[in-house]
Amino acid sequence: MANIISSYETMFIVDMTQGEEAVKATVSKFTDLIAKNGTVEEINEWGSRKLAYPINDLNEGYYVVVNFKSAPSFPAELERIFGITDGIMRCVVIKLDEKMLAKKAAKAASAAAKAAEVVEAAAEEAAEDAE
Repeated sequence: MANIISSYETMFIVDMTQGEEAVKATVSKFTDLIAKNGTVEEINEWGSRKLAYPINDLNEGYYVVVNFKSAPSFPAELERIFGITDGIMRCVVIKLDEKMLAKKAAKAASAAAKAAEVVEAAAEEAAEDAE
């Protein structure tokens, strides 16, 4: 049977009252766990943000977003570990739509090609002006 790999995104909010070192340790713990069980594509640490509503009488949290690829069984285990870890205020793991990702990649490639054409045209114009 083929090994199925899907793209996922997780966002988790860490309780900042534990201290800066504990926050960094928690972020590191989960990014390492994801890397061990899949392929990390991007990690965005949004940092300290005001919450939309108080959670456990707290108004701020440390936000982290991770895009990764893994087997379909891992996200459920990741959510379970989030749930039993002290310091995690909220978490969510979603499966990304592969068609949407392909369109996004094609659009980025098209934009890069257009940018390269503009740079090339500017270089040609500069060369003509130099003569």
